[in-house]
Amino acid sequence: MGALNEPPRETEPHAPAGLDTSRLDYLVGYAASRAAIRLKATFAVHMAPLDLKIVEFSILMLVAQNARVNQKQLGHALGISPPNMAVTLDRMVERGWVERVRSTEDRRAQHIHLTAAGSELVDRAGAIAATMENHDLRVLSAAERALLIELLLKVAGVKRR
Repeated sequence: MGALNEPPRETEPHAPAGLDTSRLDYLVGYAASRAAIRLKATFAVHMAPLDLKIVEFSILMLVAQNARVNQKQLGHALGISPPNMAVTLDRMVERGWVERVRSTEDRRAQHIHLTAAGSELVDRAGAIAATMENHDLRVLSAAERALLIELLLKVAGVKRR
């Protein structure tokens, strides 16, 4: 492991396993996948003390930011099928992070709310997330980092507020 619990680094990031990747290097999807591999490893190392997976982190952050959010909205936002979202939320309920609350307007609907433990976890995970990518993204200026996020969201079809 590197300093500050960083994931291990490849010795030659431009030539994985010593292979010539020139037939892939021009593809945005390949470049995005390579970056995602590194950033997911960084996430795993930094969030390991919280025993938090990327999907759980994403759900917690969305629930914290969006009052009265429901399971369908969360699944749509994260590209998770209804059955998989139900299983993930069940696990998060069991861990005491979220709860399902019946809507007062429509008794058929349920909203997802953070518990006190979930709110505390959001604060702790948010503090870690604020800086965890800094090492991997140190090669980018602040403007380049903002542009990268903007472009990736644009390709993903996500409109920013």
